[in-house]
Amino acid sequence: MKWRLVELEQHDAYANMAIDEAVSEGVAAGTSQPTIRFYTWKPSAVSIGYFQSLADEIDLDACRAAGVDWVRRRTGGGAVYHDELGEITYSIIAPEAAFPKGIIDSYRVICGWIIDGLAGIGLQAEFKPINDIIVNGKKISGNAQTRRGGVLLQHGTILYDVDVRKMFSFLKVGKDKLADKMIAAAEERVTSVTKQCGATRDELYGALKTGFTSGKEFEVGKWTETELSRAKELSASRYSSDEWNSQR
Repeated sequence: MKWRLVELEQHDAYANMAIDEAVSEGVAAGTSQPTIRFYTWKPSAVSIGYFQSLADEIDLDACRAAGVDWVRRRTGGGAVYHDELGEITYSIIAPEAAFPKGIIDSYRVICGWIIDGLAGIGLQAEFKPINDIIVNGKKISGNAQTRRGGVLLQHGTILYDVDVRKMFSFLKVGKDKLADKMIAAAEERVTSVTKQCGATRDELYGALKTGFTSGKEFEVGKWTETELSRAKELSASRYSSDEWNSQR
């Protein structure tokens, strides 16, 4: 199988999710190559899992005040704050048959590529089922997956820098959980590249590219006009709509 690698891009939350879906449709139809993409979020955003309630998970007033977007993902999992400068996000979009049938087994394969990437900047990471990656006992990457129409979509974040207090300010975690001791507890569970080593974000990205493409046949590619057109349509009609984001 030959992969298309789309280099690091920056989009808003709606476009990021719309591209994932547009390419998934293309892979299902046989018109898009299996794709590895890397991206960041501008402006910063909170994404919620497909089954979550927007009102229960996100402090919308805090997001509005800070210029932070919000979007519902097609994948499950919990609410995630995506800081514009604090992370690198990836998506894998490919035929489901290219991966193990077991959910944890398929997570283990793709998360293994992240682990290989982190090794490139000197970090020894390990996979923690169901879908986390940890370094020195702390979470540095969270991942989510969906399978539809014979296509596997997995996306996830690798934390380059993290501000737990800022992250909590956009999530509805309850006032009791915002106590200093709760933030300290979260800081004990979560880490980032900057807290573990001196690698720059560019060095992290280079290492991740190597980790994701090692041993694969791939070419650096771009989006097709069909993909871009469909993504633009999905961004406007679904991902930026209150109907989609507030459906639960």
